[in-house]
Amino acid sequence: MNTLLIYGATGYTGRMAAQRAKALGLPFEIAGRNRQHLVDLAAQLDVPWRVFEAGPDSAQSLSGIRVLLNFAGPFAHTAPALMAACIEAGVDYLDITAEINVYRLAERLGADAAASGVMLLPGVGWDVVPTDSLAAHIVRRVANPVALSIALQVPGSMSRGSAMSVSEIIGAGVLTRIDGALVPTPDAQPRQFDFGDGPVPCAPLSFGDLVTAWHSTRIPNMAMFVHVAGNAFPEGDLSQLPDGPSAQERDANRARAVAQVTDADGSVLRSVIETVNGYTFTPLAAVEAARRVLGGDRQAGFATPASVFGVDFASTIAGTTITDL
Repeated sequence: MNTLLIYGATGYTGRMAAQRAKALGLPFEIAGRNRQHLVDLAAQLDVPWRVFEAGPDSAQSLSGIRVLLNFAGPFAHTAPALMAACIEAGVDYLDITAEINVYRLAERLGADAAASGVMLLPGVGWDVVPTDSLAAHIVRRVANPVALSIALQVPGSMSRGSAMSVSEIIGAGVLTRIDGALVPTPDAQPRQFDFGDGPVPCAPLSFGDLVTAWHSTRIPNMAMFVHVAGNAFPEGDLSQLPDGPSAQERDANRARAVAQVTDADGSVLRSVIETVNGYTFTPLAAVEAARRVLGGDRQAGFATPASVFGVDFASTIAGTTITDL
């Protein structure tokens, strides 16, 4: 019963995670919808495999599993069924989504999960591990934080799966947390943020941090932004995109985020986190999170990376630095 199941293991990021889990010697199996792809990867890694759809009967496919790590996006299509299955089967649920509605779903299901002794922990990849650690870090720099803004920098090209998830994020509309509540703000305006090389324009967009940072910090007012460089947000037929950026492209594009906190006395402070490329960071962080959960680092109900693994979790991933400005 101390086995990890990596769902969506044959995808771009899921495959890297499975390779990482194998390198660490974790007890794990792989799963997904495509039998032949699973057979091929299982043979390469010498691990067991399971084939099943994320649907109403998923719980029966989780026998013998302790932790499910979901890499199959768009997560709006897989997370509802897999969360429900985990609650039914007594399995902790983790994923790497950036889709805010998946976090809101996990939040709503938190009480049911807690009653079943199950943890729902979405966002153990680049979204939201670095920004959750950053939010929990910066809140300690002021006495009475009242507002928090977080901006992400998206460098390089995007994977096909991420591009499809972005449509879910955009479809959720622009939300802002005001006095603790999530409020639609369709008229939200772009703002300038400095990631370390001077101010750049950033557009408002609703990421999962509007949920996770609220739980990790309880700052009542929050907004999210993104700076897109180059062709990071592709257009057209997304199904025709390549799986994801090459190793060389990942190495050439590190990822950054900036958090800006306002104290009740009006003072404003900034902190920046920089990591390896998000697609390199995600399998490292996700598998490390799963390893820790298998080892007993967990809490029943809806949870955030910083609340379960501590403020410094992101910094345990090689190449990560936080700079206070």
